[in-house]
Amino acid sequence: MSLTSRLEADLKVAMRSRDELQRDTIRLVLSALRNQQIENRAPLENQQELSVVQREAKRRRENAVEYERVQRPDMAEKERTELRIMEMYLPQPLDITQVRAHVLRAINSTGASTQKEMGRVMAVVLPELKGRADGTVVSQMVRDVLREREAST
Repeated sequence: MSLTSRLEADLKVAMRSRDELQRDTIRLVLSALRNQQIENRAPLENQQELSVVQREAKRRRENAVEYERVQRPDMAEKERTELRIMEMYLPQPLDITQVRAHVLRAINSTGASTQKEMGRVMAVVLPELKGRADGTVVSQMVRDVLREREAST
């Protein structure tokens, strides 16, 4: 079942149960998916659908932080609630030990040993972890592991 189909089925459930927040959030995501499909001028593949939902979730995270900054806790909470709903449609994120295992495997497969070779490692590890780990966390971990290796030689 595609992500769009799942969202459409869940939209019907939310409408029947009169869950306005879930209904509105799902509609927002479906709208973003349709807009992306129009922009691409082709049906979306599973990975593209996932990218759209990830982008919308990231917006909710950023908006919540911004609303907290301008002292609007009511709006920040609404953004976080929408984020929780969107996260139901995203794959489970990897924990830090799993990310580290992927990073170590990528470093070993590329033979990287210095921070100058970070780009090669990132080119291998980011596609593997797309959607399951934050890119900044992965980048920092690659940098740290390469720094450790550089210091030990």
